[in-house]
Amino acid sequence: MTHRTLAVVSAGLSQPSSTRLLADQLAAATRDELVRRGSEVELRVVDLREYAHDVVNNMLTGFPPAALRGAIDAVTGADGIIAVTPIFSASYNGLFKSFFDVLDAGSLVDRPVLIGATGGTARHSLALEHAVRPMFSYLRAVVVPTAVFAAPEDWSDGTADGALRGRIRRAAGELADQVERRLPATGPADPFALTTDFLQMLGRGDDAPVTPPGRTGAPPAPGSARAGSPPD
Repeated sequence: MTHRTLAVVSAGLSQPSSTRLLADQLAAATRDELVRRGSEVELRVVDLREYAHDVVNNMLTGFPPAALRGAIDAVTGADGIIAVTPIFSASYNGLFKSFFDVLDAGSLVDRPVLIGATGGTARHSLALEHAVRPMFSYLRAVVVPTAVFAAPEDWSDGTADGALRGRIRRAAGELADQVERRLPATGPADPFALTTDFLQMLGRGDDAPVTPPGRTGAPPAPGSARAGSPPD
C-alpha cells in the first residue's frame, strides 16, 4: 500500500472558522478517494492562525522559528496540498499570502494543489481565479481545474449542501488523480544538500582528463613538439 501525505493549509482567523470547515471537508473527500484507490493517507493540518506571529518573525529575520519550520516542512514535503483562504477585499488574506511568501523558492514546483476559499457572498468566488490560482501558478505548482468556493448559504448545519458537496467531490477526485501520477514524496528538500559532486563543481565530468600539477592546458597532440623529443 502506497503511503501518501496531504498538507491542509487553512488561513481562517476565527474560531470556529468556515475556512477550516471547508478545508477539513476537502481533506476528508480527498483522503477517502485516495484510500478507495488503495493508498494509505496521512493528513497534516496547518492552521495558519497558530503561526501568525512566527510568519511575521520569519519575514523580518529570514529564519523560521522551530514551530513554523515544522509547518513549512509539512507543506513542502507533502504529496498534495489543500490550501483554503477567506476572501478579504477581493483577494486572499495577508496571513495566507505571507505564509507562502516565506517558503523557499522552488519548493512547490510540480506539487499538486487544490485551492478553496470562503466569503460572505458568492460574488467573491472569482477571487479564486484572479488571485489564488495565479499565485500558485507563479510558484509553479500544479493547480487542479476545480476551485471550491463556499458562501454562507452553501452550509446547512455545519455540513456542505448538495451543490457544494458535488464541487468538493469533483475537486477531491482531481487532486487524487494528480497525486497518483507522481511518485510518493520523500519529504522536504534539504537546503544544504549537495546536488553536484566535486568534479562537476569544478566544471568537468568524471571522464575528463586531469591535468598534472604544474601543467596547464590540454594534453599535446601526437606528433607535436611537446609530445616527444625536440625536432632536429
